[in-house]
Amino acid sequence: MSQGENPVTVRARIEAKFPRGLVIRLIAYLFVGHLFAFFVYLLFVLGGQNQ
Repeated sequence: MSQGENPVTVRARIEAKFPRGLVIRLIAYLFVGHLFAFFVYLLFVLGGQNQ
């Protein structure tokens, strides 16, 4: 198989399954969610030290 016969790339296969906007939103939500979880964890750690 040469490249001319099968021009489907990895990116095209991924975009066929998941639209690009969905992937970007998923990554953003995961990042923000973990950032929020870290903030809540930090509040508990700092609050526990003050007792």
